Amino acid sequence: MTVRILQNPWRLLLAVNAAVIIGVFVHKIELPPYVPYIHLLVDYHFGFIKRALIGAIVALFTDKVPVWSVFALGGATWLVTSALYARLFQKTFGFTAQTLPLFVFMAGSPFFLKNFMHTLGHFDIYGCALALVLLLMPAGSLLFVATAALFSIILVLIHHIHLLMYVPTIVTIVVVRHYLACGLDRSNVIFGILALLIVAVLFFAAQFLGTMPIPEADFVAYLKSRMADPARTDLLQFAYIWYQPLAKEVSDTWGRLPHNILGVPVFALLVWLHIPLWRFFAELIGALASETHRRLVIAALIGISLAYVVMFAMVFDYSRWISNWAVCMFLILHAVKMLPAARETAPVPAEDQNTNIFGLIIALIPRVGIIRPF
Repeated sequence: MTVRILQNPWRLLLAVNAAVIIGVFVHKIELPPYVPYIHLLVDYHFGFIKRALIGAIVALFTDKVPVWSVFALGGATWLVTSALYARLFQKTFGFTAQTLPLFVFMAGSPFFLKNFMHTLGHFDIYGCALALVLLLMPAGSLLFVATAALFSIILVLIHHIHLLMYVPTIVTIVVVRHYLACGLDRSNVIFGILALLIVAVLFFAAQFLGTMPIPEADFVAYLKSRMADPARTDLLQFAYIWYQPLAKEVSDTWGRLPHNILGVPVFALLVWLHIPLWRFFAELIGALASETHRRLVIAALIGISLAYVVMFAMVFDYSRWISNWAVCMFLILHAVKMLPAARETAPVPAEDQNTNIFGLIIALIPRVGIIRPF
């Protein structure tokens, strides 16, 4: 039995990942929720403002928001996202002994579900969840494009930085699943362009017109009126972000750059540990039947990556950004698998010793973090 496990340890590594996720959750509930909690308090009471959609939805159900709702809402979203990804993997690759290493490298990656557990309550996971829905739903009609546009609007209303974080991935999924599969015609091209313009206009409105219109003291007083425990004023210390202009965010990011840039080698190492997955992805792209499809996919990967470079220059939550970049790569990998291929791509090798070592290390890493590594 021991020899069998050593030769093919992927079931054990899957169990290790499950245990690590539980550990991350236990650690998370012991930490103060800070920003994720304040996002549940902010709504559209004073008019259109940025980062207010989640709070506005919560306000439909309760006037007083307890702190535990951060974990309830975040935990439910995490469970839904995990279930959606499991369904997508089953649909794309199937669950077999041959595909289990691929599943461990993606679902067990410290960039993905484990880090979403660590950032429980943050808004990143909503982009991933809605992209997963688009990868699972039928894509043969304009309803698919309209759904993608609606999802992008929702994400920008949740937080306008989604325009860089997940909207480019959603656009890529739409192009791969609808436009490459169904072809271009006047109606779907015009519809797609209009959808992009609407999302772009909404982003600029949120970025430049979505500042809280009342004094910060009045804003904080309103937030206290929505708290189940108004004495927890420590949870309102980030109220200033609804007043902070873009120039201040960029200035803060560049001010922290000398210290935060020290984490880049760690991020590079974490990306390198996924090398068996990246090789599989490259082979998957190389196996596409159409040269045009290959070039478009490569261009999309470059475009998504450039959007994250812009994010790195604007906001300093580097661990979150590199983690979500990796998740976007995982999502595009699934989209590429749906394109016509000239040949089958061999899965990540289950018996290769180096691959097993990389898989073990990835399974043991609990998460990447929020700002700095770990």
